[in-house]
Amino acid sequence: MKKRVVVGLSGGVDSSVAAYLLKEQGYEVIGLFMKNWHDDSVTISDECPWLEDSNDAMLVANKLGIPFQTVDLSEQYKERIVDYMFNEYEKGRTPNPDVLCNREIKFDVFMKIALDLGADYVATGHYCRKSTIEKDGKEIHQLLAGKDDNKDQSYFLCQLSQDQLAKALFPVGELLKPEVRAIAKEQDLITADKKDSQGLCFIGKVRLPEFLQQQLKPKEGVIVEVEKSNQIYNQTQPNFNNKLEELDYLSQKKSYAVSDGKVVGKHQGAHYFTKGQRKGLAVGGTVEPLFVIETDVNENVIYTGQGKNHPGLLRNVLFVSNDELHWIREDLAINEGETMQVKARIRYRQPLQDATLHKVDSGLYVEFKDAQSAITEGQFVAWYLDEELVGSGVIS
Repeated sequence: MKKRVVVGLSGGVDSSVAAYLLKEQGYEVIGLFMKNWHDDSVTISDECPWLEDSNDAMLVANKLGIPFQTVDLSEQYKERIVDYMFNEYEKGRTPNPDVLCNREIKFDVFMKIALDLGADYVATGHYCRKSTIEKDGKEIHQLLAGKDDNKDQSYFLCQLSQDQLAKALFPVGELLKPEVRAIAKEQDLITADKKDSQGLCFIGKVRLPEFLQQQLKPKEGVIVEVEKSNQIYNQTQPNFNNKLEELDYLSQKKSYAVSDGKVVGKHQGAHYFTKGQRKGLAVGGTVEPLFVIETDVNENVIYTGQGKNHPGLLRNVLFVSNDELHWIREDLAINEGETMQVKARIRYRQPLQDATLHKVDSGLYVEFKDAQSAITEGQFVAWYLDEELVGSGVIS
């Protein structure tokens, strides 16, 4: 019996080539397109991206001679991703919908549908790799970075579990992007030259502020600029009795008041902005560009500073609470009082940074060797041992 694989065909080149490769490897392949959104009032242009994408996915399936169908997951997507996002933004946190989409939709709701179709595996076009080792007589699945450094997407899968990985396949993970396009061209697939999709995972061409405005009402507030020379940044550090006190102190974000700077403009809602953001402030006349250094959703104030090295952006310790801490490799999880040297990143495409994990009673501190810019609550930090992603957590 051939093993059966359901491929999430997104209408892009990566998943198209994933389906082709699996067929070549002798699997019985089924293509499924996930329709995750159909509120056309929040797409930017008149084009209907999901229709175009599902059409491309269908043409690829026809070309490859594999069965194809569309599944409508918009109800679950709204509940698990969109509602969660609005909730996080209202709290002044910045969620990562793509990480959640993989954990909650592709490798959960979608995976269950695939398994109901008798699938042995679910495959996607992600640039990452999976390897399986045996340890103490048990199979353990490793999530490894993709071969293409420019495209490595392991970060987006940082919340997967062993059960999810056991059923996952990533056929393009061993390839470079140009090789994937070349295969698509050779096989005359309609997606060969298609641009990579931008925008929210599957919602199509949506700009986040417009999307947020559907639910979070505009509310005018002030933009305050805080000078680099402000005394907030020049306070002497207290003496610490132990490492824990030091980590706790260094992980705290600065709290600002309007009196700490000067009002330089107005905005339509602090919940539309995120730390490190530069675009959309509409304040001119500064020597260096203004960056958001903090948002206060309760007082509806945005604090900004000039230049990407403004001290308000930089910090080298962050905290993850126990309930938002996740180990892909549960067998490597550290216990209270233990530390681990890792490479870590706090956003997709960020080069890996040297860091030390410190496990404490209430969670985990990640201490970076170098200060990081715009550590943002609600985003994910992921840590690696060599090229293996072993754990992640939500920055609190």
